[in-house]
Amino acid sequence: MSCQHTIRSSGRSDKRFYFYPLKLIQDNKEVALKIVVCVKQVPDSAAKVVVENGQVTWGDAPLVINPWDEFAVEAALLQQEAHGGEVIALSMGGESAREALKHALAMGCSQAILVSDPAMAGSDSQAVARVLAAAIQKIGDVDLAFFGKQAIDGDMGVTAAQTARALGWPMLSQVSVIQALDPASKTIRVARSMEEGRQVVEARFPAVVSVGKDIAEPRYPSFMGIRKASRAVIPTWSLADLGMTVPTSVVKWPEITNPPAREVVTEIISGDSPQEIAEKLADKILAEKVL
Repeated sequence: MSCQHTIRSSGRSDKRFYFYPLKLIQDNKEVALKIVVCVKQVPDSAAKVVVENGQVTWGDAPLVINPWDEFAVEAALLQQEAHGGEVIALSMGGESAREALKHALAMGCSQAILVSDPAMAGSDSQAVARVLAAAIQKIGDVDLAFFGKQAIDGDMGVTAAQTARALGWPMLSQVSVIQALDPASKTIRVARSMEEGRQVVEARFPAVVSVGKDIAEPRYPSFMGIRKASRAVIPTWSLADLGMTVPTSVVKWPEITNPPAREVVTEIISGDSPQEIAEKLADKILAEKVL
């Protein structure tokens, strides 16, 4: 229903102005999305990783948001900007993981949630996936869950697929392009990067999407975004809040050791001519049984 108002002026045609109630505009607005993007805190790629007392450690190296997850955050924000709705950053880890969540907030995420429980220390990817799935279900009415293709600390790249399986949702992996997304019909069409080329697939919401670096260049957090993120209140959920006990880890690490130290010997081969040097080098290679 609208209201009509007519203005008449001499020598001009009537001008009609239509005033639509705000509620009518809102009712016709495109269906908004609810997106979760899972992020992880990892050691900086320049960190030196060693084994001490049977545990992997990177000492006092700085911790950062997993670089692959920045692409996932960017992909989620682009869809939110195109279709409306909200993007919720989700992470599982210790208190320090809040910094990764604050980075996601500074990029533009609407809110952030940390799942932290001492009982989860040392959990494998399958246990982590079950916890993330439970958190996504607790958030409720989620349309899409975005992941980076892998984490640079473990480099396994299986958590997204394991989370999809725990949720019972379709899994769209190695996504390089989101070709179409329709919140009204709850469908998404993507192109996946394969060794043989690209594969175009379509799925219905809810779904899990893992993305690579071709999806979009991650934006830099703005100054206002950083300030807002620094003041954000990030709730912490425990396993009890998720209504679950400690998931059983399938993978066990009976022993972790540093690789044996290798003694490097440098020898300079000289000669009076390139041919002589080449012959000496060939003899040395054969003597050392390199070939």
